[in-house]
Amino acid sequence: MRVITGTARGRVLATLEGDEVRPTTDRVKEAIFSIIQFEIEGRQVLDLFAGSGQLGIEALSRGAAYAVFTDMSRDSVDTVKKNLLSTGLASNSSVVQTDALTFLKNTKKTFDIVFMDPPYASGLLQQAIPLAAQHMSDGGVMVCEHPYGAELPETAGEFGIYRSYKYGKVGVTVYRKTEGDDSQ
Repeated sequence: MRVITGTARGRVLATLEGDEVRPTTDRVKEAIFSIIQFEIEGRQVLDLFAGSGQLGIEALSRGAAYAVFTDMSRDSVDTVKKNLLSTGLASNSSVVQTDALTFLKNTKKTFDIVFMDPPYASGLLQQAIPLAAQHMSDGGVMVCEHPYGAELPETAGEFGIYRSYKYGKVGVTVYRKTEGDDSQ
């Protein structure tokens, strides 16, 4: 697993071993960053369920101003920190060992981009989407990786599904702020 482009281009990232870990494939990562490529520079990023931190690190490498990484696993947090140091991106980030839902319930921060890739079939994504929507900037985007066909909420606060994509068995759903409905 490597950083695709930017200041850390080509750097190999450490990954975790085991059945509980499912890193985003290069194909899916390339697709995600193609979708948001013009929205990264200078932005505040949240990488929930960070794992190795590869999505947030890719965003930092491409010019994001700052990234917060959360994961409840000590091994994941250690791996993210190691990857941030090896890419030279640690000074533009913070890593928090916590449950993602607890983080979203307690943070006061606002984000421009949120990546969510929780363990599949855990129900965590469906719970995290409405909580994350409360911490989004007006022009923000939430990018969710999930098993293709998973049921996700159509709307979350002022955000709604913008587009969904299929990459083999993996789905990527993008949420953006929806236009106001004058009929209400």
